[in-house]
Amino acid sequence: MGGRAIPCYERPERILAIEQALAEAGVGALLSPREHGLEPITSVHDPDLVDLLEHAWTDAVASGATDGAAPLIPDTFLVGPMAAGGYGGSGTARAARLGAHCLDTATPIVAGTYAAARAAVDVALTAADQVLDGEPLAYALCRPPGHHAARAMYGGYCFFNNAAIVAEHLASRGASRVAILDVDYHHGNGTQQIFWERGDVLYVSLHADPARAFPYFSGHADETGAGAGKGRNRNFPLPAGTRITPYAAALEDACAIIAEFDPDAPLVVSLGFDTYERDPIADLGLRTDDYARVGSMIAARGRPTVLLQEGGYAIDAIGANAVSFLSGFSALRS
Repeated sequence: MGGRAIPCYERPERILAIEQALAEAGVGALLSPREHGLEPITSVHDPDLVDLLEHAWTDAVASGATDGAAPLIPDTFLVGPMAAGGYGGSGTARAARLGAHCLDTATPIVAGTYAAARAAVDVALTAADQVLDGEPLAYALCRPPGHHAARAMYGGYCFFNNAAIVAEHLASRGASRVAILDVDYHHGNGTQQIFWERGDVLYVSLHADPARAFPYFSGHADETGAGAGKGRNRNFPLPAGTRITPYAAALEDACAIIAEFDPDAPLVVSLGFDTYERDPIADLGLRTDDYARVGSMIAARGRPTVLLQEGGYAIDAIGANAVSFLSGFSALRS
């Protein structure tokens, strides 16, 4: 960042901390995911992206482009001016082609990346199936997260868009109106892009103002969709230091938009805890106890809900934040 190397905050310890906290709190049962295959992924993502993520690492190792220890990070990007001149990248080695499909330099690919991204999708879809089968709530501990992944692009620690894949899955099961509520600190540029012209999927996001925060180029309040999707994209950018009272007011407005849309499918929630006051890569001001209020506000809508874990990088607090959210959600539903 700014020419300085910084640590990758998207680490396995995040999910392990949540698992431990949920077990200690006795919040629900931990289930294993069911495999769903590639079709749900390719229904949302460009096959070229899927192929790249599947084979880039093994190709790079086989060609000597990596020694098997260093991660793959693009150093050349297919930016607008270059793309406008035509792109013949099919002859370029996959590892060198990453910059045609990557948003940033903060999303390294390593040996287990593709398998982890596939597993996160299966976790998300298994949670969706639980709710479709009658459970009022299922919480998917997805890692890596997903909402920055667009149709043909990965980035922001995200490879496949778990929320978009679940929304498409619900639509394929007969829903005509699917709503996604995103409460991660960062705007879900990928989810917005995928459904930008879709009238059957509503995307509503509360996030840090992109005037100062990643992903910078999307998430402004005037971005409302296009074509059949006009009005189906709603953004609530928030100032630095936002605490629970103004946050809850924005969330109330977001929930009202969802209520007006009146989805006929379970609510999909991209659940990030990087809105926490001590998150190392964020600047909002929510505290652990505040997540109970956020959970109860979402639960008050009375809709079956699929929670998908997105960000949250204060590992010492993420478990307590998850327990607080679920306690608030469940207290209102009980």
